[in-house]
Amino acid sequence: MSYQVLARKWRPRSFANLVGQEHVVRALTHALTSQRLHHAYLFTGTRGVGKTTLARILAKALNCETGVSATPCGTCSACQEIDSGRFVDLLEVDAATNTKVDEMRELLENAVYAPTRGRFKVYVIDEVHMLSNSAFNAMLKTLEEPPEHVKFILATTDPQKIPVTVLSRCLQFNLKQMTQPLIAGHLKQVLEAEAISAEPGALQLLARSAAGSMRDALSLLDQAIAHGSGQVEEAQVREMLGAVDLDHLLSIVDALLAGDAAAMLQVADDMAARSLSFDAALQEMAALFTRLQIAQLAPQAIADDLPERARIEELAAALDPEFVQLAYQIAIHGRRELPLAPDEQAGFVMTLLRLHAFRPALASDDPPARPSAKAATSAERSAASRSSASASYVPPPDVSSAVPSSSATVAQPAAASEEPVAVVPPLPIATVAVAAASVPTTPATSDDWHEILAALKIGGMARELAQHCELRELQAGRISLRLAPAHRHLLMKPAQDKLQQLLAEHFGGPLQLAVELEATTGETPAASAQRDRRQRQDRAIAAVEQDGFVREVIEMFDATLIESSIKPV
Repeated sequence: MSYQVLARKWRPRSFANLVGQEHVVRALTHALTSQRLHHAYLFTGTRGVGKTTLARILAKALNCETGVSATPCGTCSACQEIDSGRFVDLLEVDAATNTKVDEMRELLENAVYAPTRGRFKVYVIDEVHMLSNSAFNAMLKTLEEPPEHVKFILATTDPQKIPVTVLSRCLQFNLKQMTQPLIAGHLKQVLEAEAISAEPGALQLLARSAAGSMRDALSLLDQAIAHGSGQVEEAQVREMLGAVDLDHLLSIVDALLAGDAAAMLQVADDMAARSLSFDAALQEMAALFTRLQIAQLAPQAIADDLPERARIEELAAALDPEFVQLAYQIAIHGRRELPLAPDEQAGFVMTLLRLHAFRPALASDDPPARPSAKAATSAERSAASRSSASASYVPPPDVSSAVPSSSATVAQPAAASEEPVAVVPPLPIATVAVAAASVPTTPATSDDWHEILAALKIGGMARELAQHCELRELQAGRISLRLAPAHRHLLMKPAQDKLQQLLAEHFGGPLQLAVELEATTGETPAASAQRDRRQRQDRAIAAVEQDGFVREVIEMFDATLIESSIKPV
């Protein structure tokens, strides 16, 4: 006897064996039990979720020789002929190849004749949305008032293309996509019945690749059995699918935590050597960051039987929740930009380097070397000599807006109004981050909130909260802050907990943080940074307005200076 593929061999033959469509089964079972039978049914859903299977089971329930019921016997001649596709009163039509109006009219002309063998003549029209408008119009009258012995079962993957006049004449059932656990569980039952050993990880990979289709899952299972010589092992299935091993992604996160960009690129080279899909890798990476965020914010939602649960919890504890959100965005944007990259590996590598560039500052990171005063003076003399040769001088980037501090001062030229200010776009985020990292930290004994905040390695919502506060009281083991009621939306518990943790590390001991909603009396770091930005912008605009060349252009062309285009450097 010839081999029968698993998708056909294990096609459900009764409502009880149907997997994942309980809502449809319940409705059809009640209708059949109470004999409340509609003349037309419409099953919608993606491929491989059971539309045709449901149609055949319903046809058996209507024509079983034991009577109309939700539990056809499966042994009578009518049930067996329907299962084998030989029942004369079950007409299965592929609308994709019978789209013309003449073919539909010829089909419906036979509907007036009584069934030959069964109780009902059942028309199953698959991919009904492929019919032409004329064909739909030809079937409307028969579909609305068919003979008592005729039942229509329509199936489609695209119900939006079906005319409303047809939809209104049918009972519509939307079949859901299968979930991964449901598919994996069904594959396990099939393999146990087939006496084939399988690893749970392999079944999870097959279920994920099936993308909600049970038929696709069974077809992939057939391929996996052939690929593994009668066994379904995770390593072989991963190789067959070209899936990315979770170990690769965990190695990338480990290298990210260690700040080792070379190790991250080595993982990318290893993946390229195995011809793994970088698009799938970025998809899996985004899924990994999703699991990490769930472990951080809702750990009870992580399944206890998840094989990598301990590893996920370890990484979740080592990463900031704010960075996990950023890393997720980087992964999905990297995947979106992959088609625009020179090649997939280059796009993947740039995504990894972007993760490395925006990783949070760790205590193990070495602070950048600061030049001595003598070296700085020498550098200024060199810059001055270069500026005299080019007849212009552009001051270095000011980092006071990146790390606000009341004690921070910005060195300005003696006559700022006489020096041209370059009109350039804002500093890139990476440039500002590097500049901010070079600001020296202040001793933990300082009681100036601006200086304390400048010394903290803080980011995300915790940084926003701290910048809009002012110091109210600082005692041993306790610090009290004041936050204006207008910024009450920043009072989130994760932000407060993060700020309290960093303050405790800064002062070297346990510390209790209290934030009170009250009008501020002094200048907060955020207000100070805004004032500095406004002053720098005003100086830049004044310098451009006083530039001789700019004035000449304005007078010659009657031009107007667009102040929003001027950015201080």
